[in-house]
Amino acid sequence: MQPGRISDEFPAPSYRGAQERALADIRDAFAAGNDVVLVRAPTGSGKSLLARAIAGCARTAGESEAGEPIDAYYTTPQVSQLDDVASDDLLADLKVIRGKNNYDCILPGETDTPVDQAPCARERMFDCQVQHRCPYFSDRAIAANNRIAAMTLAYFMQTAGSDVFGQRDVLVIDEAHGLGNWAEMYATIDLGPDTVPVWDACDPPEIDGLDDAVKYADTLHTMAGRRLTEVRQQAELDPEEAAERDKLVQLQSDLSWFAEDYRDDESATTWVVDQADGAGTRVTIKPMAPEKYLKHTVWDRASNFALLSATILNKDAFCANVGLAPDRVALVEVPHTFPVENRPLYDVTRGKMTYEARDETIPKVAETLVRIMQAHPDEKGLVHCHSYAIQEQLQGHLREYGVDSRVRAHDSEDRDAQLSTWKRVDDPDVFLSVKMEEALDLEGDLCRWQLLCKAPYPNTRDSRVAARLEDDQWGWYYRTALRTVIQACGRVVRAPDDYGATYLADSSLLDLFERARVDMPDWFAAQVDRMSEPDLPAVDTAAATGSSSGGASRSRSRSAGSTDSDGSSSGSSGASASGSGSGSESGSSGDDGGSRGGRRRSRRSGSKSNPIADVWDTE
Repeated sequence: MQPGRISDEFPAPSYRGAQERALADIRDAFAAGNDVVLVRAPTGSGKSLLARAIAGCARTAGESEAGEPIDAYYTTPQVSQLDDVASDDLLADLKVIRGKNNYDCILPGETDTPVDQAPCARERMFDCQVQHRCPYFSDRAIAANNRIAAMTLAYFMQTAGSDVFGQRDVLVIDEAHGLGNWAEMYATIDLGPDTVPVWDACDPPEIDGLDDAVKYADTLHTMAGRRLTEVRQQAELDPEEAAERDKLVQLQSDLSWFAEDYRDDESATTWVVDQADGAGTRVTIKPMAPEKYLKHTVWDRASNFALLSATILNKDAFCANVGLAPDRVALVEVPHTFPVENRPLYDVTRGKMTYEARDETIPKVAETLVRIMQAHPDEKGLVHCHSYAIQEQLQGHLREYGVDSRVRAHDSEDRDAQLSTWKRVDDPDVFLSVKMEEALDLEGDLCRWQLLCKAPYPNTRDSRVAARLEDDQWGWYYRTALRTVIQACGRVVRAPDDYGATYLADSSLLDLFERARVDMPDWFAAQVDRMSEPDLPAVDTAAATGSSSGGASRSRSRSAGSTDSDGSSSGSSGASASGSGSGSESGSSGDDGGSRGGRRRSRRSGSKSNPIADVWDTE
């Protein structure tokens, strides 16, 4: 690696914010002998450009000795992030490769067939005369021979051990904060009728512990092998049979790895098993802290590593989670250069959103949301619902209020299409989203405000989460939730002159801020410290939909976040209707009917001594 040329490799014509200082710090960290550098860079700081500069420091063929790895990988867990890279002219020299199912075959009669189901995948010894023009194999060849190959983390992990994508000098992982969780997800073995082709012939007995799980895995491996032999004996497969073959191959590989690892007394991997409904039902086998899996799929794939994220909150904890020795890892902190007054937090909490309290709290949240809509009559809003159950309940209450004409939502099948439509239209619609806290760029008028409905604690019904809490890993628990909150807060403020308000509806969020304070980046702590309670208008559903002249005006004399003649910022869009972040005392009707104004209250709202009191249900 040649860190001294990092500035020359920066792809933009000029620097923004703290990028120049960040490059110098990253250069020094690598030059000091660290082979892993964590770059904690806030949302909107241009991490992709930093990533490109780092990747450009990889050794080239002319700079290496025989046998030394050259070139670089860029990878990210987020498909949308890879899409952004592919469409960015400044990153045009990153050559993107995607999984086979993203490409269509070009053979006559097969143009609607994904490459993973094309004749080359169905017919034994098939000789494709146009493979050199196949979009998948063409992109793969270009990426494999390019100085910087770009791909999703899933594809990168799946190519471990391949001759095409071998070891390189530098690996850059963008949005790396969830690396351990992603690895656990990829290594999870989900056994059910949809994933096990021989399910009917080998449905599971009641699994009572890991010993039972290993016995079942051995039996299933044998049955899968028999069926795989039958399939492979056929000279030609139809698309369904080809898909079955691929499932069987993957199933055997997963089961073998689990059984071998579980029986290895020296393995660092701990396994847990779930079977919620007893004999004959789905079985899920999950690894915890799968260091062995990451070693093979990530750490053996390069000589130097740069891991970038806004929310690597605790270096030592992150290293422990992904199997890195902290003494080989440097942390580079990139300061936030967006004015704190342009990214305010507003406390509109109306109670807890745990399962037990949700039915009582959601109607109050819906009422508050209507009032927020009135405060932002001409601006798009995003609601982080956390789950589809909450989304459905909230949407029902908004329908009863009669404001559904301004509300959009999505389900698991049409989320991308609905999101794209919402972003494209000019109407100030409110989008009820689920799991969109990351990798969503809503700069400018795409969105000016958002509401967080629930503290995003990990699901305690997940056996991995329960095992960690039994092991008293509460720090991990709170960091995980805080990380998601910080990511969510970054969706609506994407540039130094951008602005957007974030409203907090779940009182457990206030408790989270207190419990996880030690792991907060300074720039986010500054947001929390100036959090205030806004003065929202009284409910007027006509004003919330813009169907009357009453309530909040549909135009503002000045956009929040604009600059006054004396150079001071006017604050967020929410402040114009809700009181400034400094705390207006004009008064409005609060939860208790009294005047709340802009005063602050304790960050912990009625918390109980037992830390699990707020978090048992996260669905």
